[in-house]
Amino acid sequence: MNVEQTIRTGADALAGPSPTEAAQSVLKRSKLRPTLAVVLGSGFSSVLSRCTVVFEVPFSAIPGFPRLSVTGHVGKLCLCFLAKTPIVVLSGRAHYYEGHSMEAVTFSIRVLAAMGIQSVLLTNAAGGIASKFKRGDFMFATDHINFMGINPLRGWSSTELPRFVDLTDTYDAELNKLLKKAAEKAKVRAYPGIYLAVPGPTYETPAEIRAFAKLGADAIGMSTVPEAIVARQCELRVAALSCITNLAAGRGKEKLSHKEVLETGEAARPVASRLLEHFTQLYGETK
Repeated sequence: MNVEQTIRTGADALAGPSPTEAAQSVLKRSKLRPTLAVVLGSGFSSVLSRCTVVFEVPFSAIPGFPRLSVTGHVGKLCLCFLAKTPIVVLSGRAHYYEGHSMEAVTFSIRVLAAMGIQSVLLTNAAGGIASKFKRGDFMFATDHINFMGINPLRGWSSTELPRFVDLTDTYDAELNKLLKKAAEKAKVRAYPGIYLAVPGPTYETPAEIRAFAKLGADAIGMSTVPEAIVARQCELRVAALSCITNLAAGRGKEKLSHKEVLETGEAARPVASRLLEHFTQLYGETK
């Protein structure tokens, strides 16, 4: 095998169906054609209880979707209505730290693009770096710092999509305006900020958090950035919303744990649901 044969090139890197094939396996089950998708990360799964579900399917039944292994990530795709707005909901996501390749982590975003999605809201649980944050606050991303040590477009070669993607305006200003307005309607504390992504699964050291603060990071997590990069390659409008589930290492007195993340997410369920409900309603009104 020569060097050229070992280079991963776009969808060819995926062992199995293409994003288009996966999208068609979903679209043939329903006539609903949303333009907005919401990825529900840790602490946001309860939003589904506010939705009117038209069709749902587990990730395991969608060709090419990876299996999930993280508590709090259900792993299913739903075509539904929220606040009378048609949306696609991905309840759960694959993470790089689970051992998945970046191609697998971002496969769902390519499927959403193939389904005709135009805008995507990526939600996550994050650690608060900025001193203004308290547990249960929210942050909408205005920019990000990729500290994962890898780029999901590495090796990408396609005649249809660009290899060199401009990330100057990764997070859509108009969608962020809708998030800010939705937070006001829901009476939720939500701030603009910069999200920094690390590979995980360990939490960061206090020294690392001090360094990241100097770089300008306001919150830190282990997801979202790869999805945002691929979404921009696919020319989707992107917004990202973090629930601050804990204070980052050295910022508080409590030891960090995934249990704390889940507990804070559970406590924030009502406000997270209201926030996303208002956001989808506002989005629907712009269409």
